[in-house]
Amino acid sequence: MHVLLCPDSFKDALSAQDAADAMARGIQRALPEAHTQTCPMADGGEGSLEALIMATGAERRTAKVQDALGRPATATWGWLADERTAYIELAEASGLQQLTPAERDARTTTTYGVGELFAEALDAGAEKALLLLGGSATNDAGAGMLAALGAKLLDADGNALKPGGAALAELKTLDISGLDPRLAALQVEAAVDVDNPLLGERGATAVFGPQKGANPEVVKELDAALGHFADVSAKVLGQDDRDMAGAGAAGGMGFAARAFMGATLKPGIEMIMEQAGMAERLAKADLVITGEGKLDGQSMSGKTPIGVSRAAKAAGKPVVVLAGALGDGWHACHDEGVTAAFALADGPITLEDAMARTAELLTDRCDSIARLWHAAG
Repeated sequence: MHVLLCPDSFKDALSAQDAADAMARGIQRALPEAHTQTCPMADGGEGSLEALIMATGAERRTAKVQDALGRPATATWGWLADERTAYIELAEASGLQQLTPAERDARTTTTYGVGELFAEALDAGAEKALLLLGGSATNDAGAGMLAALGAKLLDADGNALKPGGAALAELKTLDISGLDPRLAALQVEAAVDVDNPLLGERGATAVFGPQKGANPEVVKELDAALGHFADVSAKVLGQDDRDMAGAGAAGGMGFAARAFMGATLKPGIEMIMEQAGMAERLAKADLVITGEGKLDGQSMSGKTPIGVSRAAKAAGKPVVVLAGALGDGWHACHDEGVTAAFALADGPITLEDAMARTAELLTDRCDSIARLWHAAG
């Protein structure tokens, strides 16, 4: 029996790797002769860089960068030397979780540190970069990143704009002649888990701005500022990507990645599975077990368990999903390749207790799954 264990993290409880290890203990406890393979997964959001590093054996590197408020910070990135590929997670430099609630200000936060990470990757000789866009504290449409890479964003007086999305309202001149020339040869793929455009009711600011500290008045201000940035960009580039699905990801970073780097935008889970060699792993598996904190109707939009299940279905492999909770609409997962889904709790339990016992519960459920599989076989 060959079991492939590829969960996402269980937020605030276990990392994806720890979850996979807990699953493996359960399989081995029931069937010591079984072969287990752990492959932690993510969908482009929190934990994606770690999942990529663990799944591919990439080198973990660090760089000195600016955080979303311009303060000195240390950010981690991944380097796969054989493939000359860099893994860059936006949240490492410009992440929301690095700021206290009082510090979150969508008007002034910047992606400058992300540009610094790209510079590090280029210095290392990167020919390809995977950009992970989850967990952003920013709403500057990637303007900070462009500035760090050599672009000049100037106001009517020829002064450099202040950091942040609000300052884009004052943009008069966008000069990209100084952009790092190495970017032209860099193949960029950006992991997105949303299909929002840059502007409007479904845009970056209206949908995601409030969690970054934007009240309704600020949302209007920022949406207009990003619209002006899109206008100026279109004139400079001769193309307009504001309405592209995913342009609104990470405060408009999807827009910048596509417009200025020629990035391909794709679902994060697909990108990470490709890097992890999921097709080869599935070919060897008899059973696949995946999971994350919650499985519900929203999971169908590209969350890890569904992405894994779709790939397993195509390979003709059965999939079991273990989730902290099964929410409204979870039954739809059966149409996406899920053979069976189970909640972890073994009885009435508080959320606090469930989180504290997540590893134990994963082990117990996988023990039961292995015993049932053995009996059925």
